[in-house]
Amino acid sequence: MAIFKRISDILKANINDLLDKAEDPEKMVKQLILEMEDQVDVATQGLGQAMASEKIAKSQLEQAKENVLDWENKAKAALKQGNEDLARKALDSKVGVEKQVAVFEQSYQKIAEQTAKLRDQVRALKAKLEEARARENLIIARAQMAEATEGVARTISSTSTDSAFAKLEKMEQKVAEKEAIAAAFTEINADDYAPVDEFAIVERNQAVEDELARLKSELGL
Repeated sequence: MAIFKRISDILKANINDLLDKAEDPEKMVKQLILEMEDQVDVATQGLGQAMASEKIAKSQLEQAKENVLDWENKAKAALKQGNEDLARKALDSKVGVEKQVAVFEQSYQKIAEQTAKLRDQVRALKAKLEEARARENLIIARAQMAEATEGVARTISSTSTDSAFAKLEKMEQKVAEKEAIAAAFTEINADDYAPVDEFAIVERNQAVEDELARLKSELGL
């Protein structure tokens, strides 16, 4: 379907190219999703009609099979009563209905196959729609990022700020060095004044004593 080719083109498109062509990716994606939703609705309605036709065909087939059994039972009843002529009439009707069963069976199989294919197509259509919905925000975000990036790039290129940025980088480097020195002294002081966890020491010593007692008990000491 053309709609899938269009949504595929958008999903794979270079956002910058779309922006250069003065096309709005957000509007395009939203419009395509609306079109896909419409197609899913139409396809779903078609599937509903096909399922109804399949149900009718199956009902006709089952009814014909029941008629075959009914005529056979009538033939048996006639034979039990010694009426062969009536039995023949019943069997004649049975043969005629059996031919209908063969026709109904073939028709039902075709309808069922077509319904199954249509069901798969609708399922695939819905899956593509969900994929488009899931990627909608990503495409919009990419478009906004591309536009913002382009704006920043143009601003930078139109302004002579090389000297200012060079000074800022030097200042930033000096600040980073001072931060590193301060962090190092802080770490050293933290190690010097780190509190001793006396409870942890007591628990560890007790654990050692418990293990020693266990080994003595095992060795009979």
